[in-house]
Amino acid sequence: MPLPRLRFAFVTLMLIVLLAGCSERTLETPVTLEGDIFGTFYQVTLADPITAERRDELEAGILDELEGVDASMSTYRDDAELVAFDHAPLGEWQALSASLIEVLSIARRVGEASNGAFDVTVGGLVNLWSFGPEARPREVPGDALIEQRLAEVGMDTLEIDADQRRARRLKDVFVDLSGVAKGYATDRVAAYLASQGLDNYLVNIGGELEVAGHRDGEAEPWRIGVEIPRDGRPRAKYVLPLEDTSVATSGDYRNYFEEDGRRYSHTIDPRTGRPIRHRMASVTVVDDSNARADAWATAMSVLGEDEGMALAVEHDLAVMMLVRNAADDDWVSLASPAFAARFGRDRLEEMGIEVMDEPVAGVAAEGP
Repeated sequence: MPLPRLRFAFVTLMLIVLLAGCSERTLETPVTLEGDIFGTFYQVTLADPITAERRDELEAGILDELEGVDASMSTYRDDAELVAFDHAPLGEWQALSASLIEVLSIARRVGEASNGAFDVTVGGLVNLWSFGPEARPREVPGDALIEQRLAEVGMDTLEIDADQRRARRLKDVFVDLSGVAKGYATDRVAAYLASQGLDNYLVNIGGELEVAGHRDGEAEPWRIGVEIPRDGRPRAKYVLPLEDTSVATSGDYRNYFEEDGRRYSHTIDPRTGRPIRHRMASVTVVDDSNARADAWATAMSVLGEDEGMALAVEHDLAVMMLVRNAADDDWVSLASPAFAARFGRDRLEEMGIEVMDEPVAGVAAEGP
């Protein structure tokens, strides 16, 4: 009678060996991990040789990083650290995580350098215009209500003590980190992959990108497409090679509403309290830090092509803008000198991208 038991034990052992062999087999590259987070998508492409078991470990680590940022900086979660801070008593210091302090500090630096075009205290206005967590009809708010909330906006309403890892609100402002948190999450995932010994990967979180190494693990650079809206849909206009850097893009053609034939962009100018009105369709910023690139892309979207390009030249920022030319209803592509230095001036000129060594005002007229 022991023979059937031995046969069963042998089959079980063989199954375990086969499963172990499958988990240890190197997967065909590239390996793609993807899902949803922050109300958008994430996609991580790995070009290093890894096993199925290693893939599963890395995916778990990536999700831990994303969940950590979401739990800290979301405005849509009642249990988020940022929501607790936004509801804390005014004037009282609040102990915050190192991540939240780091992002608030990045926001302050970009806000100051952009002359207030980037301001994370704009959340009350974002909500008012129906682009935040407050549920309200998509309609144009009245001037009095806009002015009321605009009076509450300003980075001087927010004190940050980075050394003590604490901050406090001096007015009842609603801090909204949507213009920088995705970039920070992209940095966190990339740093995690690097800490795990990976050399070749692309991290894409809702269009914010960070790359390391090469797409084939050897010599072929990663490539990204810069979109432009055509026939109501975004299409890739330029394809650029990337190595060991990050890219953030901000555009006004994805999230908006219309009323009485006029489009209202989700990008709110914290200086006026109203959606942007210029003709710049999108701006792409290349930087070693995706959080910084994300914040600057938002700031450039607020500033527009003239003021934005002037600041890009002044601060040596790698920036490319796609602007509608009012004269012939076509697109003008503009790049800063730092952007040309990264990708090659000759290459940009071949693609029809004008390098703005000295920004010229009036490239495109004000929008309606």
